Amino acid sequence: MHYIKLGTTGLDVSPIAIGAMTYGEPDRGHPVWSMGEEDARPLVKHALEAGINFFDTANMYSNGSSEEILGRALKDFADRDAVVIATKLRHPMRLGPNGRGLSRKAVMTEVDHSLRRLGTDYIDLYQIHRNDHATPWEETLEALSDLVKAGKVRYLGASSMHAWEFAKALRLQRQHGWARFVSMQDHYNLLAREEEREMIPLCLDEGVGTIIWSPLARGRLARAWDDARSTARSETDGAYADTLYSTEQEASNQAIIDAVGQVADAHGVSRAQVALAWLRRRPVVTAPLVGAGSIRQIDEAVASLDIELTDDEVRALEAPYTPRHDWQGVSDEAEMEAIRRRVPGMALA
Repeated sequence: MHYIKLGTTGLDVSPIAIGAMTYGEPDRGHPVWSMGEEDARPLVKHALEAGINFFDTANMYSNGSSEEILGRALKDFADRDAVVIATKLRHPMRLGPNGRGLSRKAVMTEVDHSLRRLGTDYIDLYQIHRNDHATPWEETLEALSDLVKAGKVRYLGASSMHAWEFAKALRLQRQHGWARFVSMQDHYNLLAREEEREMIPLCLDEGVGTIIWSPLARGRLARAWDDARSTARSETDGAYADTLYSTEQEASNQAIIDAVGQVADAHGVSRAQVALAWLRRRPVVTAPLVGAGSIRQIDEAVASLDIELTDDEVRALEAPYTPRHDWQGVSDEAEMEAIRRRVPGMALA
């Protein structure tokens, strides 16, 4: 494994990261597609053996169960100083006041809960899971910087938001001498390239590395058009998936997916490997988050690092793309409704 720096930091990370939303006890979040601890541990171990040292989770994933499973596995299988643990906060963790958001109270509370669940003294990359429009940027950014000064967090990251919001946050951090965001976790793949307009140029200019969620477009890029929506995850995402990938661009999406298949056949590799190899060509991309549910998927992701696409192949993959809805995230109301449906009367894990 060849390690790279995260943005302009000195932090060494693998160019493939494991997205641990897949791992979590089914009765605590996603009963259809999440994997319990017994099934998840061998995958974490295999990823480590393949050289992957970058693992991303969030406090909300399976209501804290993902952090617990990941933390125990890394403690048993890894050298803590060699691995990079990333987690996130903002989304609802319990009903009632102060159960979500990025207030100073929430930041100070949730970091301690995440540290406890992960079983570690520090978090390598602590990310805000979208912006919190109900809290002033200054309050959030100062609280996050204080976590770095306290030694609970090594680096700070952000996730999908409007580029102007991220630019404002970076300016405030520079102005006040607060610890800066070093990464942006973004929605970016061959079917979703709207971030090329503003966010990616901003990250390039500011030296911010991007970590990509949904690099295979909820599995659409990993299979032929006829079965592109056949995963358990996509079948249970409902309106959320429709918002991510509008049916208005079906002709464009099909042409892109067909092109992925043609390039994959030419190289004798899987479609997923081609989609990941395309991302590696983008200069701002540090690592895609691979929500691997099998040993094979981890091996395919690692093998994608050896694929070199030609300029002609890249043009064939990109040419069918058409502009689409600029999606930034589900609303607070949708988040609360989803959490009520999932675990009525939920309390903090």
